[in-house]
Amino acid sequence: MLKNYLKVAWRTLTKNKTFSLLNIFGLSIAFGAAILLSMTAFFELSYDSFHKHVDTVYQIYYTEQTPKGAVASTSHPEPLAMAIKEEVPGIQNIARHLEDDALILREDIELNLDGVWVDKSFFSIFSFPVLKGDKTPIQEKSSVAITQDAAKRVFGEEEALGKTLNILVNGQEKSFKVSSILENIPENSSVEFDIAIGFQNHGSYNEIKGEWDNRNHNVYVQLDKNVLPESFENNTVAFSKQHFAEEIENAIRDGAVKDKNGNYKQLKLLPFKNTSFASFGKGVAKVDKTLTYLIFGVALLILIIACVNFTNMSIAGSTRRLKEFGMRKTLGAPKKQLFLQLWTESLIVFIVSVGLGLLLSILFLDSFKTIFNTNISFEDFSSPQIIMGFMVMLLVITFISGGYPALLMTRIGTIQALKGKLNMEKKPHLRNALITIQFGISILLISGTLVLWKQLDYMRSKNLGYNKEHVISFPLNGKKNSYEAVQLLRNELQGNPNILNVSASDNNLGRGKDGSAYRSVLGFDYKGRGIKTNMLVVDYDYIETLDLKLLKGRGFDRKFAADSLSLVINETMVKSLNEENPLSINIMMEDSVNYKVIGVLKDYHFEKLNKSIAPITLFMNKEWDMYYAYVKVAPKNISASFDLVKNAYARVEPNAPFLGSFLNENVDRTFRRERALTTMITSGSCIAIVLSCIGLFAMSLLVVTQRTKEIGIRKVIGANILSITYLLAKDFLKLVVIGFLIASPLAWWLSKSWLEDYAYRTSISIWMLLVPGVIAFFIALLTISAKTLNAALQNPTKSLRTD
Repeated sequence: MLKNYLKVAWRTLTKNKTFSLLNIFGLSIAFGAAILLSMTAFFELSYDSFHKHVDTVYQIYYTEQTPKGAVASTSHPEPLAMAIKEEVPGIQNIARHLEDDALILREDIELNLDGVWVDKSFFSIFSFPVLKGDKTPIQEKSSVAITQDAAKRVFGEEEALGKTLNILVNGQEKSFKVSSILENIPENSSVEFDIAIGFQNHGSYNEIKGEWDNRNHNVYVQLDKNVLPESFENNTVAFSKQHFAEEIENAIRDGAVKDKNGNYKQLKLLPFKNTSFASFGKGVAKVDKTLTYLIFGVALLILIIACVNFTNMSIAGSTRRLKEFGMRKTLGAPKKQLFLQLWTESLIVFIVSVGLGLLLSILFLDSFKTIFNTNISFEDFSSPQIIMGFMVMLLVITFISGGYPALLMTRIGTIQALKGKLNMEKKPHLRNALITIQFGISILLISGTLVLWKQLDYMRSKNLGYNKEHVISFPLNGKKNSYEAVQLLRNELQGNPNILNVSASDNNLGRGKDGSAYRSVLGFDYKGRGIKTNMLVVDYDYIETLDLKLLKGRGFDRKFAADSLSLVINETMVKSLNEENPLSINIMMEDSVNYKVIGVLKDYHFEKLNKSIAPITLFMNKEWDMYYAYVKVAPKNISASFDLVKNAYARVEPNAPFLGSFLNENVDRTFRRERALTTMITSGSCIAIVLSCIGLFAMSLLVVTQRTKEIGIRKVIGANILSITYLLAKDFLKLVVIGFLIASPLAWWLSKSWLEDYAYRTSISIWMLLVPGVIAFFIALLTISAKTLNAALQNPTKSLRTD
């Protein structure tokens, strides 16, 4: 019996080539896109899942009440980790974690590695497998653990285990022994590094040791199995009141309001598996997996459209076989046999489509990874559980999409089937609903695409308050002192008409090629109030190099020796200080040194556009290091100027790699998430429209087939081609309009909700809602007209002879 089902199914599919090819084409594209998108979503959700104890590991952060509301931070003081382990019960392991590049010096090699400076318990909390050496790395202060790839970069083909390397710490070379070789860090790890070094070896350790008011690192904790995070948080209340008493008193003095639990400062826990999705706004850790679920959503919507097409096209194709079904019933074929026959045909189409979809996903995998900046691979999804789940999903989809047409055909009466006509007395509500859903989804995706592109263009073209087109930034990643390196760079570039200015700072604008994005915050008391500001250490000519606008006063000048005790602040900082004459401001810092404000800058965007401009204060103190150089070049010969800077830096630091890029490139890198989302929605919109048109084309075939005689009669009594085309198309176009009316408000609400995450955002124009409807309408009209015009142009005598 099965062999007969397969034989008949194959004959039917090859006989109706148009319907079969349309079905397979649509489903193959849908499955290919859905496979790639689902892999991406699963990959994102799998972040940090490889750690053995991930369910009991948390990142400690704190919330603090201020007069302007609650703020949150993950940066902690050096004594906190050890104190909380001793004083708060329920901790199995705790570790400090500081990310900072490590400059490796070995023979003639100078190599910057991504470093983490951690406590020895770090490797008890996290599962980073050891290939060789000590299974519990960095137990000795002078030992380091290095990944397999990093070991090859430093030692080449030599055996790295047991070898010695030097690391530059506070300008001095310190020797360390490689005690462990680690497996390369998995792509789905939120903690990435090339080398792990003991926390106490970091250059800032002696400065922050024992200081409760100096924060610069993360703290991770592994709780005992029976300890709930809520209980742990409650147990830290007394700890916070004891160790942060002065900060709490200052918050009360400044007019801060208690939180809902009656606290001014509270330590909280963020599950480590959620750190990749977390942001810290409004005083709480917000876990946002919207992008990941949106990827799932687009994959699901594409599959829904394809399955709706298949259902409608199966019904359309089956109407041509009504006499066959009638004859089978007359000869005694039971409904079950007819159902299995039709469902077998559907199953074959789905199996072929899945195979082709899988092939498409393999062929386009590399391009997909590049466009969406992801590291997915089929190896990560080859487990029996995932394969079994995929097979079950395929059977369910096939049963629903192929089962409904099969069930519908088996319920048609024998006499009606022998006549070869469907009963058209009742309106096809389900078919109409499915087409409406198809085009509603398409319109929704097109609207989302327009909003995303407009926001992306807004962020790219917005005046950020500094020159981003003609300024090159790059890390000072060599062996020399940063001030010495910058001065030597000035000397190398001096006199060249294409080089306009050279300066430096301790932070980058945007995200450079080194991937770093740091932020330093300074707190102090001013006239009985607590003030917090972003802190930026700069060199001479920083303001001129970036074309920042001075509103009052002056910038740092070599003529004034006292400028090392001077400050330049932005407008927002002036508002925080609440002084009418900002140039009269003198600030006493915690080191009992008095700083004078000498200039006020117009606000500029030194952070992403999803954040409001915060207070920032510029310092110029040669006792504090700088990490990034800035070179302003003339608008002409930009490419040649870039090469000139690259070669000049190579002469200053011959062993250090040049990781330079223009600031507009840095800014673009901060939009990676938005760019990937925009490309994904755009691709989904195109696929959705194509699939919807395939389905609409199939429906027009069905309608024309069912109304062939009616068309002939209307032509005989004088109907023209235009009126017949309108008659056949109007019902479908009504469905497109209904889909538009449903999708447009939903698109507006979703777009508005998404844009609210950006402090600086574009507006939603009415055309962004109307255009998708117009596009869908005209595409639908063209699709329907392709078949209806052909039917209207046929000789009416031929139409009237149709059985």
